[in-house]
Amino acid sequence: MIRILHLVTSFGRGGAELNLERLACNMDASRFANAVVSMRRSYDREMVTRLNRAGVPFQCLEMRAGAPDPAAFVRLLKIVRAQRPGILQTWMYHADLLGLMAGKLARVPVIIWNIRSTLLKNHGIGKLVFRALVPLSGVPSAVVANSQAGVRVHCAIGYKPKRWVWIPNSLDLSRFRPDPQAREVLRRELQIGPRTLLIGLIARLDPMKDHSNFIRAAGIITAHNPNVRFVMAGMGVEWSNSSLRSDLRSAAVENSFHLLGLRNDVERLTAGLDIACSASAYGEGTSNAIAEAMACGVPCVATDVGDSALLVGDCGKVVPSGNPEAFANACRELIALSPQSRSELGRSARRRVEQHFSTQSIVSRYQDLYAELATQPGS
Repeated sequence: MIRILHLVTSFGRGGAELNLERLACNMDASRFANAVVSMRRSYDREMVTRLNRAGVPFQCLEMRAGAPDPAAFVRLLKIVRAQRPGILQTWMYHADLLGLMAGKLARVPVIIWNIRSTLLKNHGIGKLVFRALVPLSGVPSAVVANSQAGVRVHCAIGYKPKRWVWIPNSLDLSRFRPDPQAREVLRRELQIGPRTLLIGLIARLDPMKDHSNFIRAAGIITAHNPNVRFVMAGMGVEWSNSSLRSDLRSAAVENSFHLLGLRNDVERLTAGLDIACSASAYGEGTSNAIAEAMACGVPCVATDVGDSALLVGDCGKVVPSGNPEAFANACRELIALSPQSRSELGRSARRRVEQHFSTQSIVSRYQDLYAELATQPGS
């Protein structure tokens, strides 16, 4: 039995955390024993419940974001020494650093880092953490990256690991799947007609997601395609946000947008779209929103950031970042297709993610890596 302790910076509903949850809950329990430790005190209780149901114990170090906590490090060291894992898998930068220190002191045979984006830390304590990680990058047995773009970016700034391993994000294909009823249900909720096309962007409000680019593109689209409406959902994407309202007014598209905020039914929203978008300007590794839309059989338009071009392939459109004209033109090309042609494109997208990004295939790749490194500790 290979014991694996996962240390994650936080355990909310972010992409890294959801991928960790799917991994820990779906590994072969006859060969691997998983446990999860979160550094930060805030965590998603539903996700923890799902871990526990799968027999995966969870502990929290109760750290506050941005505040060094020597006592928390001592707690982590006690946990590592008590559990005696054969592998310590860390997720995201802060966990990479803290886990490396604790793992070495506790003499864990195998330590693996996990890089989840191409966004480098350039301010505050995150900058100090990142500066420390670069010269230490050759210490872990391996560094896993969820995107090939992430590998290139980190190599360019000085990462020199013993071994790079590319394992993309996994997808819950049973949750994100085509749903013929979703389109009608969503239009009923938004009080729009069945022939109205819906273009959506599902992402938290963050500069890297570049909602402004999407809004400017929407202004160009509506000038020629009045029968199109736009949906945005995610943390902070609400009418109460004055900056967002200002962008909508500037593009003269206030009446064409639906702002839905943070939702727990993202799979239904996504499956109800005609076109799904990612307008990110920087920082993406592999876009979860685009992968989920493809799994729902929805054709996509994405900016060429991170591994989006690799993900979309020939099942959608990829355009330069920060170019609303190119983004709008790509959307209009998909709008001009017949419903049948858009559906066929969506079916191709579903087949693509089934082949490359299913939970089963990604879990298998992690299990192969863990089994290999467990037989050659310190490699």
